Amino acid sequence: MSSSPASRIMLVTGANSGLGRATALGLACDGATVIMICRDAALGAAAQAAIIRESGNPAVDLIIADLSSQHAIRQLAQTVLARYPQLHGLINNVGASFPTRRVTVDGIESSLAINHLAAFLLTNLLCDRLIASAPARIINVGTRITTRMDFDDLQFEKRPYRALAAYSQTKLGTIHFTYELARRLAGTGVTVNCVHPGVFKSRLGQDDGRQSWFFRMLGLLGQYVLPDAAQAAKQIVYLATSPAVADITGSYFAAMRPISSPPQTYDRAANARLWDLSATLTKLDTEGE
Repeated sequence: MSSSPASRIMLVTGANSGLGRATALGLACDGATVIMICRDAALGAAAQAAIIRESGNPAVDLIIADLSSQHAIRQLAQTVLARYPQLHGLINNVGASFPTRRVTVDGIESSLAINHLAAFLLTNLLCDRLIASAPARIINVGTRITTRMDFDDLQFEKRPYRALAAYSQTKLGTIHFTYELARRLAGTGVTVNCVHPGVFKSRLGQDDGRQSWFFRMLGLLGQYVLPDAAQAAKQIVYLATSPAVADITGSYFAAMRPISSPPQTYDRAANARLWDLSATLTKLDTEGE
């Protein structure tokens, strides 16, 4: 970015723990103003205080929002737009996995709502501010555990629900979303990239003390051999700050370099289809957003 680190304003979702907290800390250490988006007020405040203390940077803001609710996301966007005349970075990090199928207050399967639609809606609501603040960067956190989305059953209404399948599909959707958004923002000065942070120690999949078998085993393994979230966050901070990637957009990164993604994600019709479905589910297609 051409602006100095101290003048950059960066928003990180899911910032109270794990990868989000480590990313917020990394950006704060780099001198940016950091907006932490957290669901839990107490955990968020504790993380905010720790990041300020550890970074020596007092410019760390906290906004409480439950990203499973589209009404809350719209309120969050209004708060950010009212509070910050500029926004130079948006890191869509929040993610969740659930052992059984459940729906949000909007009637949407929870993994889809939190892992994909929250980023889709928040990004669209903040997009004009990012463009006006250009150069700016959008970084989406996504994985490729699965290689294909079932567009006819995004919410597992027809298939048996499996936690890993639901999580994987929504994170694959993040790559589709990244490519489509990068095309739509071409020439605006806003770059859009997706990052696979790798496997690291994480509490992902915990829900009231319960986890799917996959995330439970991953957590046990992680205690001994996996790198911590701070190592994984370095990749996100790199994409958000490094001059070396300032002009790269529409790419999928891992280990700080572009890598290939599943074949379906390169299908422009598939990317546009997911965009249209997401716009319908978030009511953007009826609001003129």
